[in-house]
Amino acid sequence: MRDAILKDRFENVLPKIMDDTNIDMWLVIAREYNEDPVMRTMLPGTWLNARRRTILVFYRDKQANTIERLAVARYDVGENITSSWDKEKQPDQWARLLELIEERNPKKIGINVSKHFGIVDGLVKTDYDELMEVLPPKYEERIVSAEKLAIGWIETRTQIEMKLYNQLVDITSSIIDEAFSKNVITPGITTTEDVVWWMRQKVTDLGLETWFHPTIDVQRNNEELKSHIYSFTKGEKEKVIIPGDLLHCDFGITYITLNTDCQRHAYVLKDGETEVPSFLKEAFAKGNRVQDIFTGNFKTGRTGNEVLAMSLAQGKTEGMRPAIYTHPLGTYGHSSGTTLGMWDSQGGVPVSGDYPLHENTVYAIELNTTVTIPEWKKDIRIMLEEAGFWSPNGFRYVNGRQESIKAIEWK
Repeated sequence: MRDAILKDRFENVLPKIMDDTNIDMWLVIAREYNEDPVMRTMLPGTWLNARRRTILVFYRDKQANTIERLAVARYDVGENITSSWDKEKQPDQWARLLELIEERNPKKIGINVSKHFGIVDGLVKTDYDELMEVLPPKYEERIVSAEKLAIGWIETRTQIEMKLYNQLVDITSSIIDEAFSKNVITPGITTTEDVVWWMRQKVTDLGLETWFHPTIDVQRNNEELKSHIYSFTKGEKEKVIIPGDLLHCDFGITYITLNTDCQRHAYVLKDGETEVPSFLKEAFAKGNRVQDIFTGNFKTGRTGNEVLAMSLAQGKTEGMRPAIYTHPLGTYGHSSGTTLGMWDSQGGVPVSGDYPLHENTVYAIELNTTVTIPEWKKDIRIMLEEAGFWSPNGFRYVNGRQESIKAIEWK
């Protein structure tokens, strides 16, 4: 499946992005165990790492409508990238690269260097220095940052990937649903850390991976509301789960280069309760409303900072207290692309927040709203995160969203 996805991406995604960014040759260079993050997304299913020094050369001839996928390496890189180096004929790998460049005479040569987008800044200094040493001045002058090309490669999703994504979000939801049930939770006995490690083990048992350690936190009527990032910055203290707890999880999985990222809520029913209290239902509905406001402001070409400012203003006009911190999601969990707020940058995010929305991209629609609960005489925070897809047809959640707090019946 990975190789089929790569073939589709190389044939249908890469040429368009190279044309859009006006780069006709792209060099992706890395050494074994020190892989450029972009190269990691290009390796076939049988390659867990690069081999020795691997140099990938992508050459786009727009006029002929062709794209060459070459490797200055001793081996073909799977079935999608062909080896173009015979060491017996040309012992020097860098010299062979120069021969390929001279044969094609590209107008612009993109390399993976970027000040502001870490994932696409994968060319290490040693490889950069050696590349520049071998290039004659006329080709040095054609070297440009492949930042936008690399971001486009990382953020763009295909139809094949989106079918897989639907399944991954469904699996993620199923794991959360089981974690927030009497199969896992026995109030008065089970702790938040018990649930966390149950989730980690469940993912392992399914042959999947977690791209970040899950968290489970609790809001109660007799405890002060903490920052929504408290568990990350201070370390949430392990708690025994009890009836009346409003539970929240942050959880995501990885499979065949795609990642999910979900935050969901559940409520542990107290004796005599048969459903989630109405005041919590009303609070949760406000969280859904912030989602609707936010995704309703998506527009191709609109920057993350513009969408952020519009959405926060509209939410506050409707009497809510929202915070939005949405990130690109896909090939990496915290991926490259349009950033729409950070928890500590609600006034906008320099550079990555100025990057415009592109179609066929996925985001972790991550946000919260603070709601006063008179019955508890305190504020609570509804914290939501769902994978969302922006396409030529508009916005949709990859596989639905949580629209009500789950009730945990345990007796």
